[in-house]
Amino acid sequence: MFRLRALHCYPRRVFHYGAACRDQLLGQLQACTSEDQVFDVVGKNKAKLSVSHVSCAMGLLWQFQKERPQMLRTTELIRSHPEFLTLRVLAENKIRLMEDVTVVDMLYNVLRLSVEPHDSLVQQLMTEGWNRLQRFPVTTLSKFSICLSEQFLYYSPLMGQITEIVSQKLDLIEDARVLTTLMTSISSLVSPRLRDALIEKADALLDSMNPLHFNNPRRIVQFLRNIKYTHRPLLEKCNHILLQNIPHLDAENLSIILGLYQSMQYNSCDFRLAAKQRLMELMDTGTDPVSFTKLFASLGPLAGQATREGLESTALSLADDLNAQQALAVVETLEDIQCRNLQLINKIVSILQKNLDVYRPVEIAKITQVLIFLHCQNPELFSRLRSILLHFLQGSVYPYEVTMLTRVLSMLPSPRMEDVVISRVNAVLPQCSLNDLNSFTMAIAKWIRNDPTYRHSTSSKYVRLLQTLNRCGHDRLQKADRLDLVLEELKYISGEWFEEILLEETIAMLQRLIDQVSWTNVPDLALFLTRTNYLCSPLLDRIASVAIDNIHKIHYSGTYATLLPFAVFNYDPPKVDELFDACIRHFTPHISSFDPHLLVLMAYALAVANVFPEEVIREIFSVDFLAKLDAQLETLPYALNMRVRLRLMELNRAVCLECPELQVPWFHERYCKQLQKRNNSSVSPVQQQIHRMLGEVLGGINCARVAVVTPYFYTVDFECVLDHHQQAVPYSEPSQLLISEDGKVHWDSGSARKESTELPPGARRIALDFVDSKSFCKNSQHMKGDILMRKRHLEILGYHVLQIPHFEWNSMELSSQDAWKEYLRRKLFTELS
Repeated sequence: MFRLRALHCYPRRVFHYGAACRDQLLGQLQACTSEDQVFDVVGKNKAKLSVSHVSCAMGLLWQFQKERPQMLRTTELIRSHPEFLTLRVLAENKIRLMEDVTVVDMLYNVLRLSVEPHDSLVQQLMTEGWNRLQRFPVTTLSKFSICLSEQFLYYSPLMGQITEIVSQKLDLIEDARVLTTLMTSISSLVSPRLRDALIEKADALLDSMNPLHFNNPRRIVQFLRNIKYTHRPLLEKCNHILLQNIPHLDAENLSIILGLYQSMQYNSCDFRLAAKQRLMELMDTGTDPVSFTKLFASLGPLAGQATREGLESTALSLADDLNAQQALAVVETLEDIQCRNLQLINKIVSILQKNLDVYRPVEIAKITQVLIFLHCQNPELFSRLRSILLHFLQGSVYPYEVTMLTRVLSMLPSPRMEDVVISRVNAVLPQCSLNDLNSFTMAIAKWIRNDPTYRHSTSSKYVRLLQTLNRCGHDRLQKADRLDLVLEELKYISGEWFEEILLEETIAMLQRLIDQVSWTNVPDLALFLTRTNYLCSPLLDRIASVAIDNIHKIHYSGTYATLLPFAVFNYDPPKVDELFDACIRHFTPHISSFDPHLLVLMAYALAVANVFPEEVIREIFSVDFLAKLDAQLETLPYALNMRVRLRLMELNRAVCLECPELQVPWFHERYCKQLQKRNNSSVSPVQQQIHRMLGEVLGGINCARVAVVTPYFYTVDFECVLDHHQQAVPYSEPSQLLISEDGKVHWDSGSARKESTELPPGARRIALDFVDSKSFCKNSQHMKGDILMRKRHLEILGYHVLQIPHFEWNSMELSSQDAWKEYLRRKLFTELS
């Protein structure tokens, strides 16, 4: 039955069972080198097997499996062997005679051999372990907690008791492996006090452990991910140890660590680059489905185009041998790398379709989402996925699962929302977070757009459900009393429902809890305000005060988030200069430790605020830094890559214009031309209206040019030249409108020019910009920092800058042609005089 044999004899395994270890039968078991031999000994000595013999046999069976690669393991054959049934029956009958360690070892081994949790042996071992729990040493307690995690009992009363024991005995734990295992097992139940104590203990044990034991820091990172708590000092200490261990890590461990970092939004440039190099070295080993899947999942998102194409080719050749889980891992990676290889996509989709019955709810939801992203054209498959999602939803009782299934269902073609969806949503609403509620509203909005009956029924099921969601959201905000928990719920929330229904009340709630603002949550609060574009002076003043007083406690990387709203909002409180100085002094000694992309974003935010620390600018525009940044950008997700490249260009432009003494060269000419060609934006009706009226005010359409590209590639909405008599100077070629094939109106590229023409003596070049709502804070007419930076730069380039705020142009006061033209006259001839 078991034909797989090791190429060498396994060393004799020594199990310490006291005097019993010296008996002849135990010696025969310890001499076994394969499962067949173990079962042979068991079969010939059934009547003689004691507790120690059964425990030894079970341990050997798992040991033989563990020493094999995953694809060569034969746990199913072991479980079906008649002598394995003998061992199970004997173990079940002798549980009372087992020592504490043996009970847990037996449970651990049978679970590793994939015996089902509902099996009577597992159930009795679990019960016996629970009865003995209080007397377990911490090493045994740690292993027992793994057994609970294997059965997904994260929130069980038993795990709660383990958490309490850990809290009581934490000072006695001196083994990093024991501690980190317990940390990951109990992470769902730790209180803030125990969380802090565990982090402090883990930090101390990391300093004394063997740096080659990479599983300990990996488990700590997993713990921080599980509790959604980014403790930067501990995270960076773990990252440093993991970085040292890169040469010893395989594709599976690298994939796990990269996945943990991604879910925590933690970017370590050094680790990503080292991991990429290590994975490239391992490419030749990925020749079987198991090893290749792990390699593909970890290297694919980091690799360049040529390497990705090679990985896709290998994936296609191995596709027929992939099992359900491997196919899922591959298709998730195809989404991450934005694959467009239709042959590969269709091949993986066919494997997924054959295995839909084996996937769990979260996996079905992920498959559906990925296939939609990959533009899969298979109505039959989507219909089946929809049926499976509805089936899972009908039996789901967990809020996170109901939220996930509802959100994914709304992405599928469907004319209306089923009653089962409404029923399950209503059932879990009292337990839902603000983020869950927001997900429900976005799902309902999609169904409303697709349901033709909605517009004919104001009292429809959608309206009633939305009213319930509104009420739940308001209730949750009114009852909120812990700022840290609320900020966690608000971390990823966005969308029209939140902004229109809950944003004002959320700001009021944050002001109510303003005394809870501390150095630990200042970065998260600042990021929330920035993301929602909401200028709240009391909260920003509190952030500034707390940050100044506690700047030495805030991790240097947290200064970016702390400063961001002050720069973005152009908010200038009395302490703003002190805040910027304190933050710059705090992070400058660490600029070599910053991830390159984060330092670029930091420097850009400072530039928006008209702050240019020389040491930071010289670091960023050094050859070594730019080379490291280029290498990092290749490993970043596409959207972040594009954002950082744009911010580097804008920083380069700002430094060239505002700090010429630093002699930083302008090296983004080619990039800007490519960007300009790609972003040939259409013309809004308002811009067309203003252009037409400018022509009437100035004395001819050829007196105003539109979409003029300046040196350093700013695009001015409207440009005109007034001589010293305040008369418009006509251009030789007026701007022209073109209609593209898609029906959009564009300015003729001939109206854009790079070099400024010579002005007549005494004349002034006017830049007239229409400033839309995105250029102002959400709740006020306060202009944002990037618009003021643009104004500064255009003035340096020789323009007199006039701005037309959207709320002035669209006001009731300007409701006629004559009023609009008079407004433009005042702008041009009064404000400039």
